[in-house]
Amino acid sequence: MEVDQYLGVFIEESKEHLQALNQHLLELEKQPEDIGVVNEIFRSAHTLKGMSATMGYQDLANLTHQMENVLDAIRNHQIKINPEILDVVFEAVDSLEEMVLDIESGGAGTKEVSELVSQLAAIESGEAPLQVAAAVAEEKVSDTSGLILDEFELSVLRESEEKGFQTFYTKVTLREDCMLKAARVYMVFEVLESLGEVVKSNPEVSQLEDEAFDLTFEVLLVTKEKKELIEEKVLKVSEIDAVSIQNFFVDTYKHAQDEGKEEVTASVLEEKVQETTNEKKAQQSNKTIRVNIERLDILMNLFEELVIDRGRLEQIAEDVKHPELHETVERMARISGDLQSIVLTMRMVSIDQVFNRFPRMVRQLAKDLGKKIDLQIEGAETELDRTVIDEIGDPLVHLIRNSLDHGVETPEVRRELGKPETGTIKLKAYHSGNHVFIDITDDGAGINRKKVTEKAIKNGLITKEQAAIMTDNQVFGLIMQSGFSTADTISDISGRGVGLDVVRNTIESLGGTITINSEEGKGSVFSIELPLTLSIISVLLVEIQKEKYAVPLSSIIETAIIPKADIMYVHNQAVIDFRGRVVPLVSLKDVFQVPEVKEEADHYSVVIIKKGDKSAGLIVDGFIGQQEIVLKSLGNYLTEIFAISGATILGDGQVALIIDSNALIK
Repeated sequence: MEVDQYLGVFIEESKEHLQALNQHLLELEKQPEDIGVVNEIFRSAHTLKGMSATMGYQDLANLTHQMENVLDAIRNHQIKINPEILDVVFEAVDSLEEMVLDIESGGAGTKEVSELVSQLAAIESGEAPLQVAAAVAEEKVSDTSGLILDEFELSVLRESEEKGFQTFYTKVTLREDCMLKAARVYMVFEVLESLGEVVKSNPEVSQLEDEAFDLTFEVLLVTKEKKELIEEKVLKVSEIDAVSIQNFFVDTYKHAQDEGKEEVTASVLEEKVQETTNEKKAQQSNKTIRVNIERLDILMNLFEELVIDRGRLEQIAEDVKHPELHETVERMARISGDLQSIVLTMRMVSIDQVFNRFPRMVRQLAKDLGKKIDLQIEGAETELDRTVIDEIGDPLVHLIRNSLDHGVETPEVRRELGKPETGTIKLKAYHSGNHVFIDITDDGAGINRKKVTEKAIKNGLITKEQAAIMTDNQVFGLIMQSGFSTADTISDISGRGVGLDVVRNTIESLGGTITINSEEGKGSVFSIELPLTLSIISVLLVEIQKEKYAVPLSSIIETAIIPKADIMYVHNQAVIDFRGRVVPLVSLKDVFQVPEVKEEADHYSVVIIKKGDKSAGLIVDGFIGQQEIVLKSLGNYLTEIFAISGATILGDGQVALIIDSNALIK
């Protein structure tokens, strides 16, 4: 079998099933009696086992198979869930993830899992802590070889199970002296259909009507009635010798069918992938296809070139003043605007891809720290550009670890403070304008202002005089300085002496900001503001002497014309009184050392920018106007240029540098 052509599909499907396993196991931990959740876990494990065996990844298949056996015992009430069993299953899922990641990176997906397999086998056999049902009245069907179910019938049974119906395998034997077998069968069917729905019979109905069978026939009955009632009513039909009724589980049936397959072909994988796809289609009405992200990147690059040419055409049409050209360019601008919206939407990815890793992480860290944590996630469906999604994961991990380690107190301390033993960490994402906000909130100890200022003074970051007049938000912002930490000891969970400066730098490199609000004893909120996309941004074009620069609109408060007479100086720093606030001025001509070729006017054109609760005024020579531009990097040779984040090509063919506003605010 040629497996290479299916490798990409296998990896993607495996990741989705592993995420489903993690999610449903966390649900099962909260609701251990919910058999519906166990069924979902079993299905994911079963599909993953089949795909792994088909692709030849034996370690992965062996571990999943043994995990599947344990889940089968749980859902059939032979084992009762407890934390010890869940820990082993979680460990098995972690190993499966490691193997899939190894396959994705080009490895063979091998791992020493014999110990885990043995632990799972022990749980299945009863050597591990478990509780066997006192009397397993609901026996599993041991042999249903006569009943061959197609995919439609299986889906009907599966859906019935999910809606609370039971499926009974009913075997009816007529007496040897029965004269009218077809009539007795008809009467039995009439009884059964008054109690539920007959999904399948063996032999088929047409054969039963023709009496083309001996004395025994089988049916699958979907019902909410008890098996004792069914047996009692069927036996009331005359000339019935015996009735056998057992519980039938659709996934056990499929499992039994798979056990007999020693050889698998490419069609098996295609069938399983199709089965998964069909299930998804049932859950959502829209149709989707997978597209390699590299193709989207190529499409985005081509569209960026189109945006640049659109700008040049608009400039030409403005200069030529030809009505037909102007009309055509306007139409092209509208169409390309719609195309831009579609292209950007295609690149949008649900932030759930980042959030879904946190419940498992929080569970494990809380266990390591001896804390009780309730992680609440809101707005996981919020979408961000893939570029932002790729970068935001690590900062969020660090912030959540920080809240767990330094924020939320231990159960003992929380009891003494009159708080619930279980601390709450809330992760919330939402849209606002052209930005996405992500809030990490905890109800822990909050930030001790005095402790922060003392450490900042000791490190030489501020003076005592400055500390006295700083606002709470300014003080809290100090914890994001390089090497700053208020922890008494450095733990392996968060900090490690690094502080939150790495988080701040990453977020600012994405064109975002982070702010902190906290109330001692009640908790903290870390709020991250991010742009929806990094590829095409809205800017204000400004002129500095004869050079053009672009300032991102996301960082601009407003623009102003300031007479030179209104400029004041504080500690040799030029400032203005702007709406009751003292705003420092930054001369971009001096920052970028622009050659002076024009005489200065008697006023300043100023762009007021913000970064968190700080602001500054950028002095420019003139405003050109607002424009959508394509952000291009400066390449590998021009790295770490102060206050420049990239460049763009304007409509007239000129290159304009894009200003990194955050770097200009101190």
